[in-house]
Amino acid sequence: MKITVLDGYGLTPGDMSWDELKALGDVEIFDRTPREQVVERAKDSEIILTNKVKIDDEIMSQLPQLMYVGVLATGYNVVDVKAANKRGIIVTNIPTYSTDSVAQMTFAHILTISNRVEHYAIENRKGRWSNNPDFCYWDTPLVDLTGKTLGIVGLGHIGLRVAAIAKQFGMDVFAYTSKTAAELPLGIQKTTLEGLYAVSDILTLHCPLTDETRELINARSIAKMKKGIVIINTGRGQLINEHDVAEALKSGYICGYGADVMSEEPPKEDNELLLQPNAFITPHIAWASMDSRIRLMNQTVNNIKAFMNGRPINVVNR
Repeated sequence: MKITVLDGYGLTPGDMSWDELKALGDVEIFDRTPREQVVERAKDSEIILTNKVKIDDEIMSQLPQLMYVGVLATGYNVVDVKAANKRGIIVTNIPTYSTDSVAQMTFAHILTISNRVEHYAIENRKGRWSNNPDFCYWDTPLVDLTGKTLGIVGLGHIGLRVAAIAKQFGMDVFAYTSKTAAELPLGIQKTTLEGLYAVSDILTLHCPLTDETRELINARSIAKMKKGIVIINTGRGQLINEHDVAEALKSGYICGYGADVMSEEPPKEDNELLLQPNAFITPHIAWASMDSRIRLMNQTVNNIKAFMNGRPINVVNR
């Protein structure tokens, strides 16, 4: 079976092996594939793997051998699943592989804003502590998490993991979720979206990107939040209106924004958020720990084996 990996560099820039995948068929791996080269590279493939390369109906219509599209991620909005259904093409994803690493990054951003460790480390490399007249100094607010309220939008695997960590910090946890109150673990209180805005000291986004959640965080919703709120986004960049968040940072209404995602990736150099001193942006790496990528690679292979055996798993378009 011919298997084409369209953008493998995102999964491994060279620190992992593709050998288990190569054992499954005739495998060709490209680091990156521009749209205009997708059809040529995948023209004889029964299986294609993609992370960020979009596979829409126009592409599928030119790949008559295509039987299977494997998304090298949990989110699968890069594939037109309706078109795949129409053509009898199986689409799979890799669920839950990065739950722990994304939850960890969520708290890395929270702690960055509450403790500013990197700021003080940089200052001390410049000699500031060595030349300080007192035994200590601080020039940023230092905030205890204990007793603060964490609001979570979306309570899937990652949201639940974040909630569990928050409780260990002694935080009060509220959630906006489709789950019923009876389904929630002890210590998580269900509320409305407006209720979440009203009570949260820190708001963290873990919901999928849909028509309903696109730019969920905007000037109108920010106005319903506490002044001085911290917002964390390790979900999707398009969950927020970047201009409105930048303006709220400028005014001080939002005291910190931590994100691992942007609406356009990579972002333009003049993106407003990148220019805000209280915006802390990491380059979409929450998923990318070695442990997570090993799980992703292993599950990718298992997904394809199951498909070849006639019992596909992790199918998103049934």
